[in-house]
Amino acid sequence: MATFLYQVGRLAFRRRWYVALVWAAVLAAVGLGALKASGASDEEFSMPGIESQKAFDLMEQRFPGASADGATARVVFVAPGGEKVTATENRQAVEKAVANLGDGAQVASAVDPFQAKAVSKDGTTAYATVTYKVAANDLTDASKSRLERAIHTAQESGLTVEAGGSAMDDGGGPGGAAEVIGVAIAAVVLLITFGSLAAAGLPLLTAIIGVGVSMATILTLSEALGLSTTTGTLAMMLGLAVGIDYALFVVSRYREERAKGRVPQEAAGLAVGTAGSAVVFAGLTVVIALAGLAVVGIPMLTRMGLAAAGAVVVAVLVALTLVPAFLGLWPNAVLRRRARGSGRIEEEGTRDNGGSRWARFVLRRPLPVLLLGVVGLGALAVPMTDLQLGMPGDEAKSTSTTERRAYDALAEGFGPGFNGPLTVVVDAKAMDAKAMDAKAVDAKAVEAKGDTDPKDAADAVAKEIGGTEGVVSVSPARFNEAGDTAVFQVVPSTAPTDERTKDLVTTIRGERPGVESETGATFEVTGTTALNIDVSDKVQAALVPYLVVVVGLAIVLLLVVFRSLFVPLKAALGFLLSVLASLGVVVLVFQQGHGAGLLGVEQTGPIMSLMPIFLVGIIFGLAMDYEVFLVSRMREAYVHGEGPGQAITSGFRHSARVVVAAALIMIAVFAGFVGESDSMVKMIGFGLASAVLFDAFVVRMAIVPAVLALLGDKAWWLPKWLDRLLPRVDVEGEALGRRAESGSDSGSGSGSESGSGSEPAGTTGLEVART
Repeated sequence: MATFLYQVGRLAFRRRWYVALVWAAVLAAVGLGALKASGASDEEFSMPGIESQKAFDLMEQRFPGASADGATARVVFVAPGGEKVTATENRQAVEKAVANLGDGAQVASAVDPFQAKAVSKDGTTAYATVTYKVAANDLTDASKSRLERAIHTAQESGLTVEAGGSAMDDGGGPGGAAEVIGVAIAAVVLLITFGSLAAAGLPLLTAIIGVGVSMATILTLSEALGLSTTTGTLAMMLGLAVGIDYALFVVSRYREERAKGRVPQEAAGLAVGTAGSAVVFAGLTVVIALAGLAVVGIPMLTRMGLAAAGAVVVAVLVALTLVPAFLGLWPNAVLRRRARGSGRIEEEGTRDNGGSRWARFVLRRPLPVLLLGVVGLGALAVPMTDLQLGMPGDEAKSTSTTERRAYDALAEGFGPGFNGPLTVVVDAKAMDAKAMDAKAVDAKAVEAKGDTDPKDAADAVAKEIGGTEGVVSVSPARFNEAGDTAVFQVVPSTAPTDERTKDLVTTIRGERPGVESETGATFEVTGTTALNIDVSDKVQAALVPYLVVVVGLAIVLLLVVFRSLFVPLKAALGFLLSVLASLGVVVLVFQQGHGAGLLGVEQTGPIMSLMPIFLVGIIFGLAMDYEVFLVSRMREAYVHGEGPGQAITSGFRHSARVVVAAALIMIAVFAGFVGESDSMVKMIGFGLASAVLFDAFVVRMAIVPAVLALLGDKAWWLPKWLDRLLPRVDVEGEALGRRAESGSDSGSGSGSESGSGSEPAGTTGLEVART
């Protein structure tokens, strides 16, 4: 592996203009394809195998032309100063607003609240439901503007008018400011780390090129592969993150090799051969984590994971080829200014620094450091035992948004459960099928079940559910044209995210066998509230299998990389500890409310259902990056003859600074999302930033060296039978080191030949070894 990548690095350095032109051509080709592409579709969220999804599919089948996921807007009218909306002037203003709301090519219907009896008992609040023919993401700007104008006109009459529903969704998420802030902070960190504008700018430039190629490719293939506009979100975030990291490590190793006196081309080859090997295996761990998202069983999440995995592959290829090519274009520019000016490159790799001093501190006190790190992260993980998954809605938004104010107005006027009604789909067609089956067995069964009217069956189901404790009201059933399927809504007494609402859904579904035996008809419970409950349950059930698959494959990969039994196990356990701690602090802030005000969180509630999966997938990849980069340098030193303790110190001397820089960049990128107004975006940003902080600075920088110090030589032990089974890959560049010993690999580090990238004959034994 190291020898092959060494040759790749030298070739890219030597043929730098060709490599640069190839990447430019690739970027231009996929960019042109993205421009010509029809654009990504907004695929509907689906979760195969859950009851809510089956009910949605049944509604779309039995109610053709009425999309089950069509956009809706619920416009709430509140009378001013204790007046009633039923007063003449207020009523006229409401009716005029409803007429305006119903005007539009994409509007299916706008229901008058006075005709639909959508007025609160005290007469102060009413609401109109606007249903659209298309999904929320397909609404045109004209439709949204018409909705906003109708609301503004009604407000001018003196009414308080707010609106919620999927039609009000503007796409959410950051608008680009978070990424800009993250890149700016990354530039500052890189500049401080390298002390050179060129060295700081090169990782940013190559990362941006890699992200450009990835995003353009996703857009080009969006129609052919059915990718949505949300698919690229994770790809952009991770592509930028790992792109900077991977280039950072290659550039850092190049500077280190130059500090040893090697000429530029040789230094580039060795940088790609050693640091590049770590990049390849670090990238593989990220790809495993992202591709493993398919285990969850959500098609959208699977596509997001695969797209992001593709972006990581591009980042790896950029680090292995484009980075050494750029180093060939500017071989001395990435060095510190004083090194370029004096003509002498300092031996940075042998100097004592903060990393080596910290390593010696841990070596002197490994047990206290280990206990402090484990106990500290364990204490932070305790709140995770109270984790409640859900899908926060409008109640979690800021009170400055109209959606939140509409939510509060409806809860006050109609009760908390009104914001999360359950939709019950009664399938009377199943009754006929059962009757046909019974006919072959018993004619009496046909008479008993065949004479039951579908409307009577729907009424029986509604009556049974209406009598369930926790149900406030049941709406009249609405039948399809065939008359074999009915739909009605059930309003709970509790809020959508309340645990009692989840219990109610379980209770109603538990009544199904009895209702089915009495009426012959069956029913399913769906709606946004039930869908969120089902999604949370499925994701929670998939979390353990996902961890087993991802961590298991990564342990096998790390076994091959480090040829050690304890290092992979330690890496996996440390990762689990950091993830649990980060989930614990997320629960502490966003669910329990401790310190929520400091982050601008106005409403606590359940943790977003997909949060644990996202956290595990993303942080696992980044954590293994830090593990591979840090421990591979220790392994390299150990293989080259240093003792266990000295190898730890050497690894920290060479890698601690760049690992810290990479972690700070990631924390800055993720923390930028905490400033967003959307609570779910805040939650993701806070969780990811916390996880990187814990994993990089507590696990990798403290627990890892402490464990390795306690294990000593045993840390690198591998059973002989397992050693024979595992393939051999030279990640630490042992073969390169042996070949280097056969000849002199020193040369002018800053002379004219170095500046041009040429290598005089006899400067290195590696040149001979290549043949």
